[in-house]
Amino acid sequence: MIKSIENTEHYQWGSNCDGWHLLKADSLSVIQERMPAGSSETRHYHIRSQQLFYVLSGTASFDIEGEIFLLNPGESIHVQKGRNHCIANPGAVALEFLVISEPKSHGDRVEAGS
Repeated sequence: MIKSIENTEHYQWGSNCDGWHLLKADSLSVIQERMPAGSSETRHYHIRSQQLFYVLSGTASFDIEGEIFLLNPGESIHVQKGRNHCIANPGAVALEFLVISEPKSHGDRVEAGS
C-alpha cells in the first residue's frame, strides 16, 4: 500500500508537533514528523533502538551527548542506542523530517533530564 501523511496514522507530541507512521512494525519504524518554529523536545535516550533522522525541510538542531549538530534539507544524522539526544527547530519555519528507528523506538524512550 502507498502511504503518505494523508492516509496513515497520525499522533501529536510535545508542543504542537505532529508525527505520521509511514511504517509501523516491531523491527522497523519510519515516521514523518513536523515541528513548528521554535519548538524542541526533551533530552532522552533509547535502550534498544538506533535512529536515523533525515531532514526534508527547515533546519534541525541536534544535541547528541552535549555536541550540537545543525542539519539542513537533504542531510541526515545517526543516533546510536543509549546516546542522550534531543532535536530542536531553531528556524522561523516548520521543520519536517523522517525518523527511522530499528527496532521501533515507541516504548523504548527513557527521559534523561537536562
